[in-house]
Amino acid sequence: MTDASKPPVPEGAEDLERQGIVVLITTLRDDTDPAVRRYAAYLLGRSKTPGSIMPLIAALGDDDKSVREQAMLALVATGKAAVEPLTESMKDPKWETRYRAAEALGKLADEKAVKPLLRGLHDNRDHVRYMAAKGLAVVGDSDAVDPLIILLKDENPFVRTMTTRALAAIGGTKVHTAIRAALAEEKNEQVRAAMNEALQ
Repeated sequence: MTDASKPPVPEGAEDLERQGIVVLITTLRDDTDPAVRRYAAYLLGRSKTPGSIMPLIAALGDDDKSVREQAMLALVATGKAAVEPLTESMKDPKWETRYRAAEALGKLADEKAVKPLLRGLHDNRDHVRYMAAKGLAVVGDSDAVDPLIILLKDENPFVRTMTTRALAAIGGTKVHTAIRAALAEEKNEQVRAAMNEALQ
């Protein structure tokens, strides 16, 4: 069985795999090659060591997109111990960090992820609002219904589409009424398609 989260193996990977947590953390923080940093994040995720959580949290703001994604996957692999640090990361000044934190919280689908994801719906960056809505679609908490209904009028059509899917995942009469009302005013074809699907 293959590991779907395993990144491309960089040169020197065998040496890296023999290293302990301290060296992996240093590599994740300091190596100039994004492929090496990414592989270090992957190995830290496999270790499931509590001491690797904060370095991985820091890597959510890495300059390289692939490293940020791998750090997110590694934190998900770490499990529930990552929920609280990820919750704090939803307040980070960098939207990239908040985006990946929201993604991880959604994938972890822990009940403690609901509140930070709800806060993410009000983020000033549309990427974060999108990912918070996506996470709530997985968690499926009824407390998310009213905040999500507000987002049916978000300025970004991708956010409106994901919001519709999140509401459909939760379901209920209130959700159907809100989506039907939003559909009457929606002009974007992609969003309309998602709304029509949700109402079926």
